[in-house]
Amino acid sequence: MNEKIAVLVVEPEKAPYIKKIDPGLKPLQREVGGDIQAIYPFPEPVAIVCNENGKLDGLPLNRAIRDEGGKAYVIIAGTFLVVGLGDEDFASLSPELIQQFTRLYQKPEVFLRINGSIVVLPMED
Repeated sequence: MNEKIAVLVVEPEKAPYIKKIDPGLKPLQREVGGDIQAIYPFPEPVAIVCNENGKLDGLPLNRAIRDEGGKAYVIIAGTFLVVGLGDEDFASLSPELIQQFTRLYQKPEVFLRINGSIVVLPMED
């Protein structure tokens, strides 16, 4: 029997939280509500697992992924997970990475279209 993995769940308009899930494709799909896509925007050994068709399916915009300069270059739609990277599979996040990415995604974001551009602002409490 496989041991559960600790992941960070980031839902639109909510603070992130830790959840233990079974490893494997089906539990990941269940968490994000559809086919998964993994992206690797950080130097740390983590992946963002999101719904591959989130925007096409009209899921609510959630958080922006930013470059080193802080400029948003991808907006994730729907719930996503921050997962650790193991040798061959996704793995539990370390306590340090949980802390780091909880801080990063602590504030929900709101997205506004202004003059043809998307502006990303932190959502106030």
